[in-house]
Amino acid sequence: MDLLNFAITVIIISVSGAMAPGPLFFLTVTHGIKNGAKTGVLFSVAHSIIEFTLVMMLALGLLRVTNVTVVRLAVGVSGGVALIIFGTKQIRSSLNEVNESDSRSRTARKLFLIGLASSGLNPYFIVWWLTIGASLILISLEFAGLVGVMIMYSCHVWVDYAWLMLVSGFAKRGAKILKQKWYRLLIAVFGVILIFFGLSFIIDALLF
Repeated sequence: MDLLNFAITVIIISVSGAMAPGPLFFLTVTHGIKNGAKTGVLFSVAHSIIEFTLVMMLALGLLRVTNVTVVRLAVGVSGGVALIIFGTKQIRSSLNEVNESDSRSRTARKLFLIGLASSGLNPYFIVWWLTIGASLILISLEFAGLVGVMIMYSCHVWVDYAWLMLVSGFAKRGAKILKQKWYRLLIAVFGVILIFFGLSFIIDALLF
């Protein structure tokens, strides 16, 4: 896999994960109604602090076992299965409408702490990095060692900032983004893409 294809793969998978209707997304909408794009910025900073720490811990652990066939197989298959499950859930969620809830204005400190908690205590987020994310990290390590991991994370993290700032900004303006057909269609499309990547991960792991 060359650098361009690697970056595109990371970005597509990252966009799919970022747009998934999870706890952080709904909190961003809820608090964005009153606080606007500031919510997206603070949540993104808090999220990236937790995320970068987790990524480096996984990278340093996987670095020692990248050549172990069983580990490669386990990471590849689990990552692929997780992608298929998350993709299926996204397709199902695209069929349902979700209501927005109101929120009081929050201080920057409180928003930052909410962002930390919603990331660090989010099982979806942890499972994503232990499965799908671990597969990306493993590919990164094979591609260029820890430098590859930094490239991977750079391709990933800007997506979180862009999406959360966009969502919170729209929420402030009163856009009913959770009810828009284009959003639900986009969720379904990315769900299909996740399933495709999941099957690819599994096949690559089994053929290695």
